[in-house]
Amino acid sequence: MNQQNDLPPEVDVVVVGAGNAAFCAALAARDEGATVLVLERAPLDEAGGNSRFTAGAIRCVYDGVDDLRALMPDLTGGEVAQTDFGTYTEEQFFDDMGRVTEYRCDPELVEILVRQSRGTLLWMRDKGVRFQPIWGRQAFKVDGRFTFWGGLTVETWGGGPGLVEALTTAANKAGIQISYGTRATSLLADEAGVHGVRVKRDGRAHDIRARAVVLASGGFEANREWRCRYLGPGWDLAKVRGSRFNTGDGIRMALEIDAAPYGHWSGCHAVGWERNAPEFGDLAVGDAFQKHSYPFSVMLNARGERFVDEGADFRNYTYAKYGGEILRQPGQFAWQIFDAKVTHLLRDEYRIRQVTKVTASSLEELVGKLDGVDADQALRSLLAYNEAVNTDRPFDPNIKDGRCAEGLDIDKSNWANTIDEAPFEAYAVTCGITFTFGGLRINNTGQVLDNDLQAIGNLYAAGELVGGLFYFNYPGGTGLAAGAVFGRLAGESAGRAIGASDPTA
Repeated sequence: MNQQNDLPPEVDVVVVGAGNAAFCAALAARDEGATVLVLERAPLDEAGGNSRFTAGAIRCVYDGVDDLRALMPDLTGGEVAQTDFGTYTEEQFFDDMGRVTEYRCDPELVEILVRQSRGTLLWMRDKGVRFQPIWGRQAFKVDGRFTFWGGLTVETWGGGPGLVEALTTAANKAGIQISYGTRATSLLADEAGVHGVRVKRDGRAHDIRARAVVLASGGFEANREWRCRYLGPGWDLAKVRGSRFNTGDGIRMALEIDAAPYGHWSGCHAVGWERNAPEFGDLAVGDAFQKHSYPFSVMLNARGERFVDEGADFRNYTYAKYGGEILRQPGQFAWQIFDAKVTHLLRDEYRIRQVTKVTASSLEELVGKLDGVDADQALRSLLAYNEAVNTDRPFDPNIKDGRCAEGLDIDKSNWANTIDEAPFEAYAVTCGITFTFGGLRINNTGQVLDNDLQAIGNLYAAGELVGGLFYFNYPGGTGLAAGAVFGRLAGESAGRAIGASDPTA
């Protein structure tokens, strides 16, 4: 990650942001022969946007193990022999996007995302990004065999930090200039479109002329005022999982020149997050503040009551909305409770040092240790839940096993085990917001549209500031996939448009 200090007065393409979507846009534009400048608001040691805070899961279509081997040539014969990778077809991806967004997702954008997901990952591999199966988090070993579930099989080598490092290395090799600590503050625009950006660095303003601009600077999740304005009361109290620099600058700059807002502005991706985590993401901890093994738990709020169906679906399809459910509870927290039958299934994030955890040898002792919780009601809730568990069905963490707890105010649909085998463990969680769903409207070339739904000349967008893909919920791993697909699309479109407009090209 070498910062190049001199800001050029003019360049073919300016990319605002330096995460997954931004670098994919920059690399694609460079492939088209454009000179490219990447502007990163964060200093070098905090660069990479939300991408750097992710675990690296990335959703893509594959029709079998041969597709995965093309993407992950390091897969060994032994690994393949002991694993059921299954398939994740285009039809399954389309179904997941429709189902979890209540069929509000933009069909044209989803078509691009799904159809181009596999090809984009292969393109990233050719740029030097390495991938691997998500062992342990998306496949449990049962009877000596791993089975992947939930349509999510692939992650980037080294997680989010590894992804950003690989893309930065590729950008440096391609001759793309990166300027850290440089905040884009406004677009240079007139009736003909966008012609560059105004930036602020070291307290001084600079104008950079460009023949195209790609906005890829994330959503507004780190902006408390916008969260409260658009997501609603209480959202100013959420923790921010990722970058403190994602305050909506790219969205604001575009709206100021009449770009059309689009998507679910009152919606966001938010998860169960360590209750005492810092205000913003901590790169030393990364994604490990998340607490995603809740399908095997019972979750109680401050009143000592359950408030969601923990086993409604695979974690991939509920985790992005359950953070909001936790935020709506008294005190904005909950406790996840496990017994000894399932603690071996807990993800690695439960074993970090920075965790709010209690253990006990009896339920009576446990509820007394749950800070902020009505202990008497908590005990009644746990005992009632235990009575409601149907133990006739076998427990299987790799499938929706139908092992349920019924007859309660809120039933549990799958993975219902009695909480009765000591030692017991409980983990305190709050809401951690990942990214916001509202953003800018783009067409099928990645170009930003204005409020008359006409393309704004020379302006493109990609990543979390694109609206229209996600409503209410989100299939796990789709954020990085969408960032890569639409980043590549925007960069290619910008580069090709420059070539078409250049009489010497």
